[in-house]
Amino acid sequence: MAFNGSSYSATLSPSSDSGFSAHHNILSSSIASLQSSSTLTRPTPNHISKTYRQASQLFLTRRLPEALSTVQPLITPPSPDENGESNGDAENEPAPIARASRSTRIKVWSLYLTILNAILELDPDEGKDAFGTQEWRALCTKVREGGIWDEVVRNGYHGVEGEVDSDVVINLATLLLAHAHTQELNQKRLENYLAASQQPNLDISQRLEESQSPRLSSRGRKSPSKSRRGTSGADTPRDLNARVKILELYTLHVLLRNNEWDYAREFISVSSVLDEERRDAFLQALESLQEEQQEEERRVKEEKQRQDDQLRRDLEEARRLRAENEARERKRLEEERARREGSEVDYGIEQTPSTNGSAKGRRTRTSSSALSKPKPANSKPVGPPSYSARAAMILSNLRVLIEQLGASFKTNPMLLMRFVAFIVGLLVMFGNQRIRERITRVLGTGWNKVKATAGMGVKVSYI
Repeated sequence: MAFNGSSYSATLSPSSDSGFSAHHNILSSSIASLQSSSTLTRPTPNHISKTYRQASQLFLTRRLPEALSTVQPLITPPSPDENGESNGDAENEPAPIARASRSTRIKVWSLYLTILNAILELDPDEGKDAFGTQEWRALCTKVREGGIWDEVVRNGYHGVEGEVDSDVVINLATLLLAHAHTQELNQKRLENYLAASQQPNLDISQRLEESQSPRLSSRGRKSPSKSRRGTSGADTPRDLNARVKILELYTLHVLLRNNEWDYAREFISVSSVLDEERRDAFLQALESLQEEQQEEERRVKEEKQRQDDQLRRDLEEARRLRAENEARERKRLEEERARREGSEVDYGIEQTPSTNGSAKGRRTRTSSSALSKPKPANSKPVGPPSYSARAAMILSNLRVLIEQLGASFKTNPMLLMRFVAFIVGLLVMFGNQRIRERITRVLGTGWNKVKATAGMGVKVSYI
């Protein structure tokens, strides 16, 4: 087998036009394919900015479902089957927002959290109509139970708590402060962030020295902690203001919601981020808030005491009115019973008039028992009474009636007055001649009708 060195050298020689053009075409196609695949799998900053503007316009026009669906691809890692990637590459692929710049990350996450806040402020019926019942409940649960914080840390900052941008932390804490069921989770996440994040470095001379030094040497001198701190923006005065804002949310809102006033005061006193002026302002604000809460509690307590006193007075007044009504009703019943007992007349039972109700009741029971006794079987039949006996019985009954009327007149004088008034009225009426003539005429007419009727009856019976 012969080795053709001339042909081999000609093939790899740069002076060969055919070989150079072939390698150039292969290299160009490889670069183009890599660029196209990179463009398909990784959105460019321009694409992220364009998507952010579209979502912002949709949010401003209150089209919340479209705004949420537009911004979600930027904050969600790609699924394993997108763009034909292998499972291992897809699992390690972060969300597009994780590769964006700091300002873009803050804008996108702030817009996402603002959209969620607007969604939770919707009425339940409106939210269910816009997103569906299950999706709307899932969004509400994610925010109210604190799952949104885990989503931001996992998808936007590779799961590192201390790398979260301070502005995003402020928006997260504000969202949980407004909608979370309890502030214990918010307090825990803020404490974890404050413990994991770096303290701000505001040494201006050091920053000027680093900016004047060559870029390569400065990169070589930077430690990993400093590089991470620079990435998160912890060395700028802007980040100091953001950290102060986080401390304000933590000490003057979250801790107070959990009723930890002493711990908030102690945290403000020992914080190294606050200078003397800010520390005094925080302590004064804390004292003012505590005084307002105490005043509110005192006002609520007084209002509750006033309502209790008013309720007690109303109950006492109701009891008094009920007692008065019962006494008045009892008195009325007693008067009616006394008047009824005084006006009762029992003919043929009592022998002598008596105003004592108990004696009358005893005599009545005795008479009724005597009348109810059975007659003996061998008793002789009693014959009809004679005329003299009947006359004596009638006179006796008349005497008893007169005595009882006299007793009734004594116990109830108004009855006598009414009887006298009735007699006087009759006398006055019959004393008028016109009335007498009219009565005579009416009686005569009636008598004539009676005679005519009787005559007709006689004729009919005769026929």
